[in-house]
Amino acid sequence: MTHQPFDYLTTPPAAGTPAPQEVHAPVTAPTAPAGAGAPPAAAPPRRGPVRDRYFDLLRAIALFRVVFYHLTGWAWLPVVFPSMGVMFALAGNLMARSLKRPAVQVVRSRMRRLLPPLWLLGAIGVTGMVLQGWGPDADGHPGWWWLHLTFWIVPVSDPPFAEGLHGVHGVLGDDWAAELAGPLWYIRAYLWYVLLSPFILKALRRLPWPTILFPIAISAAFEFGYLDFLPGERFPSALTDFSTFGACWVLGMAHQEGVLKRLPRYVVPSIAPFIAAAGLWYAFSQGFKGGHDLDDIPLAQALWSFATVLLLLHVSPSWSEWPRPLRRFDRVVTLLNSRAVTIYLWHNICILVAGTMWDHLYRFDTLAANVPWLLDSLWPVLVVTWLLICSCIVWFGWMEDVAAKRRPQLWPDGAGGKQGKAAGRARGGAPGTARGGAPGTARGGVPDRARGGSHRG
Repeated sequence: MTHQPFDYLTTPPAAGTPAPQEVHAPVTAPTAPAGAGAPPAAAPPRRGPVRDRYFDLLRAIALFRVVFYHLTGWAWLPVVFPSMGVMFALAGNLMARSLKRPAVQVVRSRMRRLLPPLWLLGAIGVTGMVLQGWGPDADGHPGWWWLHLTFWIVPVSDPPFAEGLHGVHGVLGDDWAAELAGPLWYIRAYLWYVLLSPFILKALRRLPWPTILFPIAISAAFEFGYLDFLPGERFPSALTDFSTFGACWVLGMAHQEGVLKRLPRYVVPSIAPFIAAAGLWYAFSQGFKGGHDLDDIPLAQALWSFATVLLLLHVSPSWSEWPRPLRRFDRVVTLLNSRAVTIYLWHNICILVAGTMWDHLYRFDTLAANVPWLLDSLWPVLVVTWLLICSCIVWFGWMEDVAAKRRPQLWPDGAGGKQGKAAGRARGGAPGTARGGAPGTARGGVPDRARGGSHRG
């Protein structure tokens, strides 16, 4: 199994990929004239939707944690914060809100916002693979190779990639194509959730809790071998992703539909810890450790992510404005949400480049002899990784604006001030968002992404 609309797609506005919650302020009717000769009072301007900053904060934390985990491979990070479950839940919440409009229109809009950033990644990545000799003969079955390339256009299954390609000495590590394609499972899973959401929503309104728990039942059936008869690899892989994180997506929809609010306030805090404990117990019973973490134990991942998302949605304070202690993070959180798809699609390559360049410093004997502790540290690699991610935001992030039919921006951190934001709302352009097994470790502690591993996060 390979491994954050977005109206603001997957990342709200995301593997794969792919949103802000909106609170609508009432529109006040114009007041009557004070006197017969007085000019009529102007109607107050209609306010646009206000972003839910709590959801924005969760999405930003999820993205940062994904990058940090793919760099370090520390098995406890997905336990501290199950990013993928959170991102799917937030996207499901937005999807349910959007489905107040006709379903065909909503699905088309989500696909339009999700796919162009993927096409840009594929245009660059597939071109590089072909230039290095990848083609039908390398894949072993020419007819299927051409058909499978269409998954780079509409990723209903995992897009193909060239394995074992050489990199660029000192800049890009070997097997870079595998790292490029690693996050695409999320885009595939997100696309299937979007396509199925109109049907999920109907089932949720008829049978709320059986619909919420159904994906976990599928995950248990996979775990205990009841679905081993399924043929091939692509369909079981897609169904496993659906069952692992599907309950989180449906929970997000249930939150939007008010299902969770109908529960007594004490229910969620009472049952969620037991569900989480069951997930952790099963993980440890299956050898949970570094190199064999939650991504390798789908049922444990499903239970732990479900319980965590349940608690986070239960708390859900729905901030239309930042609490005072968090206001300093406004621009960072806004940027991460506005470019969630770009960050998720390109972060693995950025990690690979940062690790390769940092490892190259070992060729300088002076550094290796005098500051080995610095070369062994992961923190400088994390800084370089985020500098590269910022460059990808500038180079490629504009495609998210094009996909959303917004005016392209190089650095959409909301720094235009209140007047700029008010003008954006008047145009209908609230800031948008879109949104594996531990990697081996190279010399100096830098993850050797060429050794492969899971890319879930």
